[in-house]
Amino acid sequence: MSKGLPETRRDAAMSELVPEPRPKPAVPMKPVSINSNLLGYIGIDTIIEQMRKKTMKTGFDFNIMVVGQSGLGKSTLVNTLFKSQVSRKASSWNREEKIPKTVEIKAIGHVIEEGGVKMKLTVIDTPGFGDQINNENCWEPIEKYINEQYEKFLKEEVNIARKKRIPDTRVHCCLYFISPTGHSLRPLDLEFMKHLSKVVNIIPVIAKADTMTLEEKSEFKQRVRKELEVNGIEFYPQKEFDEDLEDKTENDKIRQESMPFAVVGSDKEYQVNGKRVLGRKTPWGIIEVENLNHCEFALLRDFVIRTHLQDLKEVTHNIHYETYRAKRLNDNGGLPPGEGLLGSVLPPVPATPCPSAE
Repeated sequence: MSKGLPETRRDAAMSELVPEPRPKPAVPMKPVSINSNLLGYIGIDTIIEQMRKKTMKTGFDFNIMVVGQSGLGKSTLVNTLFKSQVSRKASSWNREEKIPKTVEIKAIGHVIEEGGVKMKLTVIDTPGFGDQINNENCWEPIEKYINEQYEKFLKEEVNIARKKRIPDTRVHCCLYFISPTGHSLRPLDLEFMKHLSKVVNIIPVIAKADTMTLEEKSEFKQRVRKELEVNGIEFYPQKEFDEDLEDKTENDKIRQESMPFAVVGSDKEYQVNGKRVLGRKTPWGIIEVENLNHCEFALLRDFVIRTHLQDLKEVTHNIHYETYRAKRLNDNGGLPPGEGLLGSVLPPVPATPCPSAE
C-alpha cells in the first residue's frame, strides 16, 4: 500500500495516524503556609501601607445618583450625607434659599478631602418623575445616562494608547427615594427599580421618615422589602455577590433589617443640649438627623461611605460594567466600539409602558 511513497512521506503518514499522547494538565498545588519557616522579616505586610500612600496621592472617584419623585428632599439628603453643598453649585444658591427644582440630569463634581485622602465626588441629580401627565418609559433617560458612562469607559479602555488612569464617570451607587406613604410601593416605583437594578447598584431609601410613627415605619419597611422580593427586584448588596460567610452574615442583616433606610435629611444646624446638630425643626422639637433614635440616616451614611464604598465600586466594575462590556463587544463581533457594527451607545432594552403615578 505504501510502495509508491518515499520513506519520509510514509513516516509522515504514520505520524498522522498515531497521534502523540497528550500530556496531562498540571494540577495546581494548594498554597501551603510557610510562615513558621520564615528565617526573618520580609516586609509583605507593608503592601497595605504602600496602597494607602498611593491612594492618598492619587485620590479616588465616587459617583452617586439620586432618583425619585419630586419633593422628597433628594438634593438635601446628599448634602447631608457629605456634610457640604454637593448637590448644587455653591454660586447658584445659599443655605437660606430653597434648592431649585431639578429639570434635567445634571452631574456636579466636587473634590472632598478628609485626613489627607482626596475623593472626587460626583453627584448625579435627576428630575423628579411621576408628576408628569405622561410617565411612559420615564426611566429611559436615566438608564441611557448610566449606559453612556459605561460606553465612555469602554471606549477609553479599548484605545491602543489609553490613558494611565481612565476617568471614571460610571455610576457606582443609586439612591432610590421612596415616598413615605406607609401603604405600598407605587407601580411606577416598581417598574423604575426593575429597570435600573439591572444596570446599577440600587439602595432604596424611605424619604422624610419623620412623617411616620415608629410602628408605621417598621411595617412600611417590611412591606417594601416583601414587594421588592415578590417583583424580583434586587437591591444592593445583592445576595449572589456575597464573597464569603462573613460577607453573607453581615449583608443578610442589612438586607433583612436595615433596608430600606428610613431617613431624614437636613443641612440646617440647631443647638441641642449645648451641641450644634443637623436637624429639622418641628412643633414637637428638633429631629436630629444623626441620632439613631430619630432616623436611620447614620446607618445609611456608614453603609455607603464607611463600610461599603469600595465594594460598590467593585460591583459596578466587575458586574454591571462587565455585563455591558460583554454585550457590547459581542454585538460588535468582538471588535472595540466604533470599529465594527456599532458606533453609538447601546440603546435601552425596549420597555413596557410605565404605569401611572397613581
